[in-house]
Amino acid sequence: MAKRIVFLMSDTGGGHRAAAEAIRDALYIRYGKENIDATLIDVFRLSRFPMNYMPEFYPWLVNRSKASWAIGYNLSNTRGRANLLARTMYYTNARRFKKMILTNPADVVVCVHSVITRAAMRAYDVLEMRPPFITVVTDLVSTHFFWYDKQVERCLVPTQAAYDRGINAGLRPDQMRITGLPVDPRFMDSLGSKQDARAELGWVPDKPAILMVAGGDGMGPLYATARAISEKHLDCQLAIIAGRNRALKEKLEQTDWQQPTHIYGFVRNMPRLMAAADILVTKAGPATLTEAAIAGLPMIISDAIPGQEDGNVTYVVENNAGAYAPEPRQVADTVAAWLHEGADALAQRTANARRIANPNAVWEIADEIWQWAQHGALPGKRKRRRLQRKREKPN
Repeated sequence: MAKRIVFLMSDTGGGHRAAAEAIRDALYIRYGKENIDATLIDVFRLSRFPMNYMPEFYPWLVNRSKASWAIGYNLSNTRGRANLLARTMYYTNARRFKKMILTNPADVVVCVHSVITRAAMRAYDVLEMRPPFITVVTDLVSTHFFWYDKQVERCLVPTQAAYDRGINAGLRPDQMRITGLPVDPRFMDSLGSKQDARAELGWVPDKPAILMVAGGDGMGPLYATARAISEKHLDCQLAIIAGRNRALKEKLEQTDWQQPTHIYGFVRNMPRLMAAADILVTKAGPATLTEAAIAGLPMIISDAIPGQEDGNVTYVVENNAGAYAPEPRQVADTVAAWLHEGADALAQRTANARRIANPNAVWEIADEIWQWAQHGALPGKRKRRRLQRKREKPN
């Protein structure tokens, strides 16, 4: 019988779904699709108003009101407040969560979203018997207290900093494991050589290539940053991904550039684009940084979401895998400086980027989940209390 694996996530940013799909696909490849019954559930969509609109509200908030987001993130990021907010989320949505659980029976539950973790664990734990619950932390370094629930069977984290944070939150060392961040299991196989990737994409074979991305929706000052680089008249080529932002793509296509420039909309061949590039200009999203590290692509981080992405910047910079340049002119100056340093210095940055990657992370996570899928149900809090009362009852 196929093992039922339920992934709890939400489309608040692309990283949560991408992580769930990467783990699911690794399970399919490793253990056979016929042996896996995987379900992805957007928990926010099942929640009450206004939480059911978080997939739309989140990108608007973090891109247009970063100061407000930072205040909310920091205020909630204590053990007590995180627990209070999780309890509120659970009690507000208890009936909906119960329906979700009954409608989607599981042999193991995998949560890849911080805000959902504690409330979902509470929902499962009130059952007499519940499936094993595994948290896969998808923030690299600056992990919120929301991620850490002491009742989970396993908490898989990407970095030592995330592990230390979990210990500080009260988890036991035997509950946690450092695995790295899950990336699509086909990512490595799709990279290929730089020469082949450039030939396939139609890029200039012998010019340094600067790949510029700003998420699937093409947010932030991508146009201004590209123009700042172009105005340097550098001996390079640009590849700019506008994502789903059609207006930005049209504006980029109508611009006169000072070097060969390749414009793309939403792409599905990111491994090939990264393989062809020499430098990546990006925001500090954990999934993109992890993919770049696997590809050996030095990073210039141009933007970061306050709170959960602050540590990502520090992590990349302290490991000499990239630089932080939050203004378009700073990005352009950094690109110029790196190109001026020459090929040997760029090769060292490439090696530094690869050192912070764990390309096997998704397989390690998939194996752990598969093992717990064989475990069988565990007593929930209700069952544990009943057993405790029975033991304490005088003869």
